[in-house]
Amino acid sequence: MKFSAVVLAAIFLFTDVAVARPSRLQERIAARARSSRVLVRADGATVLKASESVGNTSHVEFSSNWSGAVLETPPAGQTFTTVSGTFKVPTPSGNGAASAWVGIDGDTAQNSILQSGVDFTVSGGRVSYQAWFEWFPNFAIDFSNFPISSGQTITVSVHATSKTTGTVVLTNVSTGKSITQAVSAPSSSAALAGQNAEWIVEDFEEGGSLVTLTNFGSVTFTGATASTASQSVGVTGATIIDMQQNGKTLTSVSTTSSSVTVNHL
Repeated sequence: MKFSAVVLAAIFLFTDVAVARPSRLQERIAARARSSRVLVRADGATVLKASESVGNTSHVEFSSNWSGAVLETPPAGQTFTTVSGTFKVPTPSGNGAASAWVGIDGDTAQNSILQSGVDFTVSGGRVSYQAWFEWFPNFAIDFSNFPISSGQTITVSVHATSKTTGTVVLTNVSTGKSITQAVSAPSSSAALAGQNAEWIVEDFEEGGSLVTLTNFGSVTFTGATASTASQSVGVTGATIIDMQQNGKTLTSVSTTSSSVTVNHL
């Protein structure tokens, strides 16, 4: 279904008035990577399992388009309802793009992802940034009135109020500007399971193939927390995901109990 700007303005409520628009349908609505893997995530991306131990993580996986950390299971008998993280906007170099985001589900929980973050793009030497949110498999929506600049600090939080409803909050800590967005699942089949919490830098897809990955330097998610209805946890025990394309490893990930750092190699 295609939303007009008028309909979107009526539907989406922000703490600061802004117009959201459908964006990157071809980048996110279908598969983001199609190489042969062991595990297929909800967004169509796939990963290779490995038994290596790194830092305080249980094992490492490789993906053609995701890099970061994933908590694959919540505390016993609970589900993840909120995932948050704060990062400094990088200054990428070299034509290409990447996206930093936090999310719920989509790794081992196969049907949906509630996620929000910031794209950073270099085109003809010009760097631009775009904040967005998405309840996959629906298309992503851009925030058109949320300016972002290199070096600013952004906090992103996604919160599931139920399996099919939630909110997204983005705050530009450097400017004090904040946006709160009500979200809902595109269908009952896209209900959240609350089994995964993610802090990811992604090489997203455009026009049926992955975009050239810009050199984003380093992205560190601080204050990386995942909450259930009764407790909050950090990233201890998370699975590390490194990005690997054409046999070449492109990123290196490290974690502390409350941070995830993704370095471009």
